[in-house]
Amino acid sequence: MEPLYQYAWLIPVFPLAGAMLVGLGLISFNRATNRLRQLLAVFIVSWLGASMVFSFAILWSQFHGHEPYQRTLEWAAAGNFHLMMGYTIDHLTALMLVVVTTVAFLVMIYTDGYMAHDPGYVRFYAYLSLFSSSMLGLVVSANLLQVYIFWELVGMCSYLLIGFWYDRKAAADACQKAFVTNRVGDFGLLLGMLGLYWATGTFDFDVMGANLEAFVESGYLGAGMAAVFAVLVFLGPVAKSAQFPLHVWLPDAMEGPTPISALIHAATMVAAGVFLIARMYPVFEGIPVAMTVIAWTGAFTAFLGATIAITQNDIKKGLAYSTMSQLGYMVMAMGIGAYGAGLFHLMTHAYFKAMLFLCSGSVIHGMEAVVGHDPILAQDMRLMGGLRKFMPITSLTFLIGTLAICGIPPFAGFWSKDEILGSTFEVSPILWGIGWLTAGMTAFYMFRMYFSTFEGEFRGNEMEIRHQLKEAAGVAVPAFGPGAMDVRELEAQADHDHHDHHHSEFPHESPLTMTLPLLVLAVPSVLIGLVGTPFNNYFEEFIHPASETIAEVVAEAEAFDWSEFLIMGGSSVGIGLIGISVAVLMYLQGKIDPNAIAKKIQPLYQLSLNKWYFDEIYDRLFVQGSRRLARQVMEVDYRIVDGAVNLTGFFTLLSGEALKYVENGRAQFYALIVFLAVLGLVIVSGVT
Repeated sequence: MEPLYQYAWLIPVFPLAGAMLVGLGLISFNRATNRLRQLLAVFIVSWLGASMVFSFAILWSQFHGHEPYQRTLEWAAAGNFHLMMGYTIDHLTALMLVVVTTVAFLVMIYTDGYMAHDPGYVRFYAYLSLFSSSMLGLVVSANLLQVYIFWELVGMCSYLLIGFWYDRKAAADACQKAFVTNRVGDFGLLLGMLGLYWATGTFDFDVMGANLEAFVESGYLGAGMAAVFAVLVFLGPVAKSAQFPLHVWLPDAMEGPTPISALIHAATMVAAGVFLIARMYPVFEGIPVAMTVIAWTGAFTAFLGATIAITQNDIKKGLAYSTMSQLGYMVMAMGIGAYGAGLFHLMTHAYFKAMLFLCSGSVIHGMEAVVGHDPILAQDMRLMGGLRKFMPITSLTFLIGTLAICGIPPFAGFWSKDEILGSTFEVSPILWGIGWLTAGMTAFYMFRMYFSTFEGEFRGNEMEIRHQLKEAAGVAVPAFGPGAMDVRELEAQADHDHHDHHHSEFPHESPLTMTLPLLVLAVPSVLIGLVGTPFNNYFEEFIHPASETIAEVVAEAEAFDWSEFLIMGGSSVGIGLIGISVAVLMYLQGKIDPNAIAKKIQPLYQLSLNKWYFDEIYDRLFVQGSRRLARQVMEVDYRIVDGAVNLTGFFTLLSGEALKYVENGRAQFYALIVFLAVLGLVIVSGVT
């Protein structure tokens, strides 16, 4: 098995090689490269497939008891400073390698169908491959500094992918928003990282944690300073995993193509924050203040995301806020010390959320056949309905993902979410209450999404709804008839558009390259939770933190209490069933009018619909505030800095103009000046 570990560095190198070769082809031989689009797609997918096989082999080896493996080399040295680079393979690395490569592999297969007619097809594959390589490099990094390098590469790739359709203003704005917001968190991470190095003299995770604990106990370093460093490091995951208050970039990132939404917002980029918390666990677990901040940040984010998702009508943005809420669960679990539960939910969520995002892409692909390539119409659930009849595979897999995220047994989400809630109740009933209420809201908004999209009658051909959506989005719609809208004229125009643009009357199921990944992802969405059941928790035994021994984990497993499990599991399923029942009454049977309820609680409805006004607040404080500050700085620069320079130039000009009359080239005149100067000095000295 040793050669397997000696060449593990090839896992991130394989997709990097694919991205590099295709990128060079696009730069040097653009037309020829684009003509070979599908061949190059197979080439890139094959490279990632090799990484995936390698990752499964390492997971299998680690599962069967192979010791953690680390290989490093000295990258740079200056005096006592030695910078080591390399890679590490342990249980956490093996798990993340498999999760990232499997989801990325299926997303790349799906991309062939989704991006088939896009002129940037090859470029998109190159970006995907580079992104996968960056994430895999982050996972295998041996120390915090190396993690930071790949952390920034992941951020750069997300900027490229979110703004892939850069000619669309919304996409260009979204990628800039994501980039700037993440830089705020990354600056905090950099400060915390440098502070920890100053305090402990190392970037190695375990050594850093041991040194920090020893220094705090001995009084060499204050507990408050250690907490500041830890919270600063936590700012990195706050931004990357879209936690409050740096969550605002995530819904806007939906402007990128749907495959990258599945890859970034399910298994890779947003999961990187939770992964870093797990890597930094030796540091965090010894600092109670940091753990408390992490737990409450996760809990509030879970609640915040759920309250906003309730009113979203864009199918991708609804899933984005759902992702934010589920990441809050994972972060909360890490903060209360439920290390295994947080990582277990990371794994299960990666599969069913990737499937849900890919299902949304399939829905959008089908809707575009009816409404054209218009994201306002193709992504709005108010224009969908009844798609189960036209897209049975997409409908079935979306339902499986919905049941999984709602925590309905025996689907994967039940086991991981229940473990988080059970662990939270033991530490803080208040945090448990927040998580429990969030579980009910999750069940409601997910089945609202499912019923609005797949049940009822298809609404995509109703021109009045199209007109209303366009008007609400601020898009000018041509008026038909003098005054009021003439529906018949609208329908005639719609028929004309259908014929002109070859639109269909109804959506259709997506091609095999898109539906096959959905069916494959449905399997772990149903079954993978069984590896972490509380009465036989193989996952916990495998992934336990270094501070615990396998004997302690086994002892905890043997202390399993059936009555406690039934009470806690029953309560989480119960609140989920209540949420589902309310969604059925509102959006399936129509016995409760959601519009009437929205009017009665209009302030709360507007608060949710407008995303708690965070965008408006941030725009007023930071965007407009920075512009006002920039204008003031410009005034200072213009009047004082430039004024001083211009004044110096003006005096130089005046003095030069005056002196040119003195410099006339006559020796007698110069002698007279010398005489007058000497005479003046004599007079002055005599007076004094």
